[in-house]
Amino acid sequence: MKVARFHAPEDIRIEDAAEPVAGPGEVKIRVRNCSTCGTDAKILKYGHHHIRPPRVMGHEIAGEIVETDAPGWSPGDRVQVIAAIPCGTCGECRCGRMTVCPDQESMGYHYDGGFAEYMVVPAKVLAVGGLNRIPDGVGFAEASLAEPLACVLNGQELARVGAGDDVLVIGSGPIGCLHVRLARARGAARVFLADINPDRLALAADRVRPDAAVHGDDIVEQILKLTEGRGADVVITAAASGAAQEQALRIAARQGRVSFFGGLPKNDPIIRCDSNLVHYRELTIVGANGSSPAHNTRALELIADRSVPVADLITHRLPLTEVLDGIDIVSRGAAIKVTIEP
Repeated sequence: MKVARFHAPEDIRIEDAAEPVAGPGEVKIRVRNCSTCGTDAKILKYGHHHIRPPRVMGHEIAGEIVETDAPGWSPGDRVQVIAAIPCGTCGECRCGRMTVCPDQESMGYHYDGGFAEYMVVPAKVLAVGGLNRIPDGVGFAEASLAEPLACVLNGQELARVGAGDDVLVIGSGPIGCLHVRLARARGAARVFLADINPDRLALAADRVRPDAAVHGDDIVEQILKLTEGRGADVVITAAASGAAQEQALRIAARQGRVSFFGGLPKNDPIIRCDSNLVHYRELTIVGANGSSPAHNTRALELIADRSVPVADLITHRLPLTEVLDGIDIVSRGAAIKVTIEP
């Protein structure tokens, strides 16, 4: 079979590999879709400290079971696989805080991922409820987007996005688009989308139809004007930008919530925070780190009942042999979502 393996920064190879064999309690699946994300582009460029090469990449995975002895699962079952695997036994996991499990592992990092024709789902994924049945009416490509939507769901739960909120999403990539749609599904009154790249913003706005799309150097002023000077109740930074995080604090309304959803580069993680804005406006700043198995389950339900449509966000479908082209498209911001179909 063919796989896409990471060997070193700037060295991902399409290679032949033996088909894996499922061990006790494991599930072997035929990968139907494994979508790409910005993290794949970062891994290509910089590598990742959790990846010991060679490693098959890909963590937004959907496919069908071809081999298993795991109770409750059978060949032919259509399934979606979590990316982040909590241990399930530490203090954080026992308290229900699986997203911050200190012993978390990941598909495509610690275990071979979905840029392959076949892959094995480790038993520990099943042990934490991380293998989900794909609902009827949901395609494999749509199901592969459950993983990023699960991360978005975690972020909006932490930021308490709800009925009547004015929400600003900064960053119009696939995550930003999912934030716009989920905020609407959670009852937001208005949802604005901002980006410094007008072409990418136009592509996203054409699909998700925010109440306003803003770009330029005066995003703060534009949002204040749109909200009659109040600012946004929730500001979500869906971009790896310290400048966006600093802007978010200035845009947030009184008692607003700011989600630092996009992590910053490891070599430049420090921002300037106007503490008085936080103090006098009674702002809440929250982080967002991945998703839990339960978030993945709920994300699939949101896709299945069309509360959060995702099919039209998939702008490119490529074979496994063109995965590097797919990652390049993601790096250039020339797509919303690129999915690989092994």
